[in-house]
Amino acid sequence: MSAPDILRLDRLLSLLSIATRSQAQMMARKGRILVDGQEARDASARVSLDSVFTLDGEEIDTRLTHHLMMNKPAGVLTAASDRRQKTVMDLLPAKYLSLGCMPVGRLDRDTRGLLLFTTDGTLNHRLLSPRQEVSKMYEATVTGLLTQAAVRRFKEGMDFKEFSSLPAKLEILTAQPMESTARVTVHEGKYHQVKRMFSACGHEVISLNRVSFGPLSLDEGLAPGQFRALTLEELTALQEAAGIG
Repeated sequence: MSAPDILRLDRLLSLLSIATRSQAQMMARKGRILVDGQEARDASARVSLDSVFTLDGEEIDTRLTHHLMMNKPAGVLTAASDRRQKTVMDLLPAKYLSLGCMPVGRLDRDTRGLLLFTTDGTLNHRLLSPRQEVSKMYEATVTGLLTQAAVRRFKEGMDFKEFSSLPAKLEILTAQPMESTARVTVHEGKYHQVKRMFSACGHEVISLNRVSFGPLSLDEGLAPGQFRALTLEELTALQEAAGIG
């Protein structure tokens, strides 16, 4: 989301989900808000985003552009909102939704792992475009014995009723008669794609975990449901993968 360099103070606090406009006016009248060390008594005043803002002595993070990674837990929908089920946006502070910070693509409800968020609509679109061939890597546990026949089918791509998948890389990690594990790399994100590719080879997915998206790997320090901001180095690498910059 792009934002002007100058905007009303009450609008800024509303965007950041800190206060409604009427609440911001009351805070300002009580001298609770400082802008560059000076009391801001009028919340309708226009302010620069380059200023330093404090509320009750605590500095306010006024960044309107955000890029995050989350370790998505199983059982959570990748959606902005849902009346019946918890979504990934419920795991973030409310300000991110108000600023237009949205998931980059989707992970199925029962799929875990790396999920990116951004306020940059162009970056979001480019990362998902098959033309950019940004890879997504998953670790999967499936039923049955995986063989080289499945490796070849993934490499050739597969035709489904709704779409034809691009060639994908299947690396078998363990192969047992009852259960196997593998690493899958795809360059698109069709609906239930990885599960459907395994199903076409006669295997049901037991668990699926996304471990990387393009140049970024899931931060192992993030517990399920936790998130953090991307570093400048990570964001630059992601933009390069998307052909931006």
